[in-house]
Amino acid sequence: MTTSTTPARRRDATRQRLLDAAAEVFAESGLDAASVEAVCERAGFTRGAFYSNFDSKEELFLELAARVWEARIGAVAVRVAELEDGGHLEVTTDAIQAVVQRVLDGPAEDRLGVLLMSEIRMHALRNPRFAEGFLRQQDEMHSSVARIIDDIGRSTGVRFRVPAADAARLFISSWESTLVRAVMAGLDDEEREQRCRAEVAQIAHLVLAGD
Repeated sequence: MTTSTTPARRRDATRQRLLDAAAEVFAESGLDAASVEAVCERAGFTRGAFYSNFDSKEELFLELAARVWEARIGAVAVRVAELEDGGHLEVTTDAIQAVVQRVLDGPAEDRLGVLLMSEIRMHALRNPRFAEGFLRQQDEMHSSVARIIDDIGRSTGVRFRVPAADAARLFISSWESTLVRAVMAGLDDEEREQRCRAEVAQIAHLVLAGD
């Protein structure tokens, strides 16, 4: 059993190291300027190792985007589950800001992650084929957030003025645009997080139906 699983584990470890290295290189230099060689050098691998895991930089780039979004969604989902287990999702419309802050409680998104996602969007704007994959991933993220919003509504009895899918798009767009502006303004982790929470809380007040 050990012999058969070791190559798979090594391959997974290699893939993860390439992804980690690419995230840094792409954020620093951009996808177009960053070479496969630069990614391999940062990861400590050869070009052969790269092409045994990815067909192109674009494929790796899309996987990076998926990893960032999955981490965001997973963190929120876990936080919602924790709050439900602790009985902290019993809320009213007036208390929505506190709920949003609890759900979004966690480490602030770092500057590298913001740069990476900005590079991904810019490449999608320039490359129609890449944009197709990017938009599919974004639709999946919106659907996942919409499911979380539905779950919160069922758990709390809170009603929304708009469908969960529309609320998800509003929350995500608000969070991301505020985060980008906060990075541009040079705010630190805590300041970025506070600004994003406040902005999303304002959106929450708009989309929640009155009692």
